[in-house]
Amino acid sequence: MLKLLISRRLPESVMADAAARFDVTCRPVTTPMDHAECVAALRDYDLILPTLGDAFRAAAFAEVPAPRAKLLANFGVGYNHIDVPAARAAGLAVTNTPGAVTEATADIALTLILSTARRAGEGERMLRAGQWTGWHPTQMLGMHVSGRTVCVIGMGRIGQAIARRCHFGFGCKIVHANRSPKTVEFPATQMALPDALARADIVVLATPGGAATHHLMGAPEFAAMQPHAIFVNISRGDVVDEAALVAALKAGTIAGAGLDVYEFEPAVPPELMAMENVTLLPHLGTAALDVREDMGRMALDNCIAFAEARALPNPV
Repeated sequence: MLKLLISRRLPESVMADAAARFDVTCRPVTTPMDHAECVAALRDYDLILPTLGDAFRAAAFAEVPAPRAKLLANFGVGYNHIDVPAARAAGLAVTNTPGAVTEATADIALTLILSTARRAGEGERMLRAGQWTGWHPTQMLGMHVSGRTVCVIGMGRIGQAIARRCHFGFGCKIVHANRSPKTVEFPATQMALPDALARADIVVLATPGGAATHHLMGAPEFAAMQPHAIFVNISRGDVVDEAALVAALKAGTIAGAGLDVYEFEPAVPPELMAMENVTLLPHLGTAALDVREDMGRMALDNCIAFAEARALPNPV
């Protein structure tokens, strides 16, 4: 029976399915694997099911020139914590879990859009603090989302799901920036990033992480946005220059932000936590039981396919 390491405990139904098929070890902590743990995993296990932030960098593969492990079946669509070229050079395949995360992540983007535009977090904090004195006509006026122009940066599965919700649910006009030409099934205009940013009332970042998109949103991009516009990030934290975002919010260059991910996660800048015009979530993108079960089973399907010498369903 192949030895499988699961880096953090998954939903119980997934753990039971894994134990029925493999000799499973699961780390007893909820923190990401560090360099030493990744080195040991490559040396001691046949299959590894990594999760967000596990440090499978080039340095880890360099320390294990002939790894026992042959597959990294990543739990999640994003895999910027894995150096894929280094893994392949060491003889490991890498898979992920696309599709399972799409709708849930798009829902969180809409949560952030509405919460930030309508000042929901600020209003709840005021009410819970006992500071609400009753309704009046000019209290906590926010931005009406319906009919606004939404810029989606990254028109992959998740970007399209966000745009679809905004267009069909709220009558929004969609502009988008994408690295390659993209045709979609609803009205949307592809533009150069600066032009798309300048047109939008709401900007949503939905690109993959990694070196190619590091700090894609920085000071020049925030300066291109309209002063009343809000910015939402549900992609990866390091796609945003967080210091530049803080500066843009402080200066009033943009009106607000909604974030589910952070550049140095789980650390969140105190400046952001102090701002009333910022909605902050603790990386809830796929945090629904059925979604996490689907992700786990998709990762296991890749492990089972490898064990049976079949083509991997979701190679990256």
